[in-house]
Amino acid sequence: MSRNAESTAFRSALEVIRAVEPRVADAIGAELTDQRESLKLIASENYASPATLLAMGNWFSDKYAEGTVGRRFYAGCQNVDTVEALAAEHARELFGAAHAYVQPHSGIDANLVAFWAVLADRVESPALKKAQVRQVNDLTEADWFALRRELGNQRMLGMSLDAGGHLTHGFRPNISGKMFDQRSYGTDPATGLIDYDRVAEAAREFKPLILVGGYSAYPRKVNFRILREIADSVGATFMVDMAHFAGLVAGKVFTGDFDPVPHAHIVTTTTHKSLRGPRGGMVLCQPELADQVDRGCPMVLGGPLPHVMAAKAVALAEARRPDFADYAQRIVDNAQALAEGLLSRGAKLVTGGTDNHLLLIDVSGYGLTGRQAEQALLDSGIVTNRNSVPQDPNGAWYTSGIRVGTPALTTRGLGAAEMDQTAELMHTVLTQTTAGANADGTPSKAKYTLDPALADKIARQATDLLAPHPLYPAIDLA
Repeated sequence: MSRNAESTAFRSALEVIRAVEPRVADAIGAELTDQRESLKLIASENYASPATLLAMGNWFSDKYAEGTVGRRFYAGCQNVDTVEALAAEHARELFGAAHAYVQPHSGIDANLVAFWAVLADRVESPALKKAQVRQVNDLTEADWFALRRELGNQRMLGMSLDAGGHLTHGFRPNISGKMFDQRSYGTDPATGLIDYDRVAEAAREFKPLILVGGYSAYPRKVNFRILREIADSVGATFMVDMAHFAGLVAGKVFTGDFDPVPHAHIVTTTTHKSLRGPRGGMVLCQPELADQVDRGCPMVLGGPLPHVMAAKAVALAEARRPDFADYAQRIVDNAQALAEGLLSRGAKLVTGGTDNHLLLIDVSGYGLTGRQAEQALLDSGIVTNRNSVPQDPNGAWYTSGIRVGTPALTTRGLGAAEMDQTAELMHTVLTQTTAGANADGTPSKAKYTLDPALADKIARQATDLLAPHPLYPAIDLA
């Protein structure tokens, strides 16, 4: 696409929106300005290409398409079939997967599809057998009671939230923690690393139906071969949530034991984050689970979002290009450079560094909570998110950690030198921020003090650091 074409496309879109609701058009423009001027270090965020963004704003948004390719409950879905089939084809080829299901609207939807597919495939009960051979409307209340009892009493073993796992891996306030009798495995208190012997011991004792691998805040590689061996030893289905590091798998940075696709029975992911696509989800699986996975709609999902599936097809096609592998490697190189820059300035990192796209800073060494550090950095033009650290004394709301990642800044073209400068800016903010107090004089976990002049200075320096690497340089909304 030419530079003029990109500018024309987005300017024209905003003009059309402005004619109906100018405040929405203003907010869209303001978001682009904010993203251009801020150091985006949220590990789960990225910048989708103009082609991916444009693929979401079209007439596919108006189409219902329940069902799967060639088997829809609505007429006139031939064009939806085309884009869904293309997205699934690109996903299979990109990840070397036997089957791909690209309808999930989000990562949690992808996980729910996977959970229910495994339950339906694995659980043996009279009620479930009836559900498989009879119309759902024919099931009696007693049948439904028995079915709920069977499905609700299964066991899941996943990584704990404070060790880096995700809330959809059995965290109690989430639906996954209500669906399953759940137990968590943590990390070694001394190293912060997964202790596979302890995972194996927990699996032998707990005997889960599903063993979940994957993370949202674990800064190291995971050996999926070992986890599969553990799952096999107790007869569990091995599921991997690779939402955070899917781009590193697609880019062949994670291979062999560290690529989950050859080892897992079923793999879920988002399509944004390090994969750099639209917000959405996806499920990859072995052939024996394909039929159950394809029942995601209506089992879990509502109508598919054809416009987002079109964008997924575009993004997955982009990820199959040779330059994506270079991008994926630079993500890790930048994360390690950022880690080195922070460590050299005295920061404390969980596990002492990173093997992937993210790192976790324990900000208690600065005398701050994660919430205080997150807001002070935001005041200074550096966008991060607070996150629990292992055995976090401040819990999941205030936390003691800050999670940072490099996919977005890598997309903009920043390299090792800029990562060191970023570490300097972050360190300056954190060392100059002090914890505040409540009205009664007790220490506050939210209030903080940071000289506004210093925050403005750091924000200007952050903008200057980004200036040689403009975001969407071909797009001019003026």
